[in-house]
Amino acid sequence: MNTRDFVHLLERVRGGRVVVLTGAGISAESGIPTFRGPQGYWTIGSTVYRPEHLATRAAFLQQPREIWRWYLFRRTICNRAQPNAAHAALVRLEQALGDRFSLVTQNVDGLHLRAGSTPARTFQIHGNTDFIRAADGTPGMFPMPEGIPELDRDTPLDDAVWSRLVTPSGARARPHVLWFDEYYDEVHFRAAAAVAAARQCDLLITVGTAGATALPHQCVEAAEDNGAVLIDVNPSANPFSVRASASPRGAWVCAASGEAIPAIVSAIID
Repeated sequence: MNTRDFVHLLERVRGGRVVVLTGAGISAESGIPTFRGPQGYWTIGSTVYRPEHLATRAAFLQQPREIWRWYLFRRTICNRAQPNAAHAALVRLEQALGDRFSLVTQNVDGLHLRAGSTPARTFQIHGNTDFIRAADGTPGMFPMPEGIPELDRDTPLDDAVWSRLVTPSGARARPHVLWFDEYYDEVHFRAAAAVAAARQCDLLITVGTAGATALPHQCVEAAEDNGAVLIDVNPSANPFSVRASASPRGAWVCAASGEAIPAIVSAIID
């Protein structure tokens, strides 16, 4: 990685607002398999399901215990992982910029918060597996109840665990995640606020995302319309690397986030 490829762009935005948008790639470097990879698949009976089939409200209504078991297994993987150098560098960037910094993440693993990112400046636009909300749609998010154990792939969801998967009022709970057959909203995912932050930024950095969901595209478009510098960090080509490379105010940093993000942060604040 050659820092000269992006330092001249960063010099344009010193003193400005920065938004960082992260995807599965940054978490993969902590050992969390990508959602659409082999670890995302699940077998129920004799049927092998893809995430697009299980991660839906429709599937939850049909087989809530199996969907919960799948999410508790994913939560176990997430909670066993540790933040990496890229997460730590973004905490350092937030500490330096304060309210000029916003973090938008598609990841539900909570690694940014565990690394030290501030919840108020962190937009978890797909939710967080450490939280629940009422299955009937009543607004409100709550921490995962006490006593929920780690689950391996083949561990059954017993009645004792099932009985604890309720809100503080006793209502049946669901994972606090955005499912494929649902829409972004402000109450649960701060979707409008994330786009507004991107619209006001001077620099937007996309990290480790394949660009497969809608809201990140809205953020990038809003930032570009505002004349922001666009930097994409990803070892693989993707829609955002194409967009950044085509922009006179953009660059594709073809490197792993654990290598590139600390270098970018140092170039911004040191």
